Amino acid sequence: MLLPQTKEREYRFKLALRMGLPIFGLILALVSHTLVENYDTLKPSFYIESILLLLVGIYFIFYLIYSGFDVKITDDVSKTFSREYLLKYLKKELKSHKEYTLILVTVDNLSDINALYGIKNGDKILQKVVNWIVEYLKSQNIENFPMGHLKGGDFIIGLKGLKSEYSTVLELLCLKSGELKIDDIEVKISGALIDTLYSNELNYMIEKMFEIQEKNREFKNRENEENIDPSELEFLVINAIKQREVSIMTQSVFSQEKEIFKECFVKLKATNGKRLFPKTYIKVINKLGLGVEYDTMIIEEVLRHSFKDKETACAVHIFPTSLRNEKFLSRVKDLLKDTNKKLIFILNEQEYYSYTTRYNSIIHSLKQYGAEFAIDRVGTIHTSFLYLRELDIDYIRFDGYYSDENRLLEHKNIVEGFELMAKEKGVKSWMKNIESLELLALSKEIGIECIQGKYLSDLEKNYES
Repeated sequence: MLLPQTKEREYRFKLALRMGLPIFGLILALVSHTLVENYDTLKPSFYIESILLLLVGIYFIFYLIYSGFDVKITDDVSKTFSREYLLKYLKKELKSHKEYTLILVTVDNLSDINALYGIKNGDKILQKVVNWIVEYLKSQNIENFPMGHLKGGDFIIGLKGLKSEYSTVLELLCLKSGELKIDDIEVKISGALIDTLYSNELNYMIEKMFEIQEKNREFKNRENEENIDPSELEFLVINAIKQREVSIMTQSVFSQEKEIFKECFVKLKATNGKRLFPKTYIKVINKLGLGVEYDTMIIEEVLRHSFKDKETACAVHIFPTSLRNEKFLSRVKDLLKDTNKKLIFILNEQEYYSYTTRYNSIIHSLKQYGAEFAIDRVGTIHTSFLYLRELDIDYIRFDGYYSDENRLLEHKNIVEGFELMAKEKGVKSWMKNIESLELLALSKEIGIECIQGKYLSDLEKNYES
């Protein structure tokens, strides 16, 4: 048992004892008085009843205290519903109402506020943001709605009806928040909403809201994106992996006008004949813990089908967590041992893996079989810089954000800085999505060694199961 749990039990026991002592005292006083006044006329049943009364009193006090701690309705910080109660409440609401909307509202810069102004001020901001949201919704004639604190700066609001009724309300709320300042602290708010037309499963709705919110933050318009029922999507992904239903396309990567390797692009084939893109199924794979199974299948299919020219290497995206899995590592070594084909593993990891000594030993063990390694999204996520510094990799690939002539010009110093670091470590640089002569010329001017894009080579259909 953890120390907080032990302390919680101690606190509950002491509280129960403090509440119970006056009641036990009254019971004992009553029994004692009755014994003194009516000792000669008391029946034996009185003693049994007294003992039962005392036992029931003890049980009632302890039950009341312990069950009271198990049910917590309000969040201590924001004074909205606690997460546990909110989820129970919303599940009941979704069962009771066929048309129901959830709104996600997030204080985006909460971590910055906590770091700059302290956690107490961060908590105060959450309270005041909640009050501000409530007042705004009241001005829109929306009252008595459930609102709960999910985590961090994330709040969820439940409203009866479909999202078409509330889209404008959310848009105006986010617009009005652009000028929101609390105690001279700037507060940034974003939001997303979804309704039961997408799904009536609460977990799926919450996950989709976070996905929508992230896409909104990246200014990508996905209004025409086809929505697939979450449970159906899970079935399609699992079935595609088990049946090895994949489509593999490749695109050449050049260095000094010469093709040096190809990058593989994988789609899963659904039973309905449609293609599932990575942006659709990767999250499902992570959720279901199928990363190792998926990566193993992809490597096997790539080695089996994607080498018309046996001397050309293929670059394949894999989950870094798969690379650190002993079962996956053993299988990949067996596959590479039995072939003279060369693979380049492209890694992209949001969270930094601090055991870099072990990471490097894994990389070295696969390099013995001719494998190479590339770190993706350099210049955007912090792990790419740390891995360039600490891992024995072969390539760094700049994030697609820089595959725009104006952005590349604006951030030329950043790209040149990474390029210099890479050269000092003997690592080759790689730029993707080259789609114009101007961007190609600028990339060469900076010194990018590996170049890829539609301007140089189109995608080629390689294999389809």
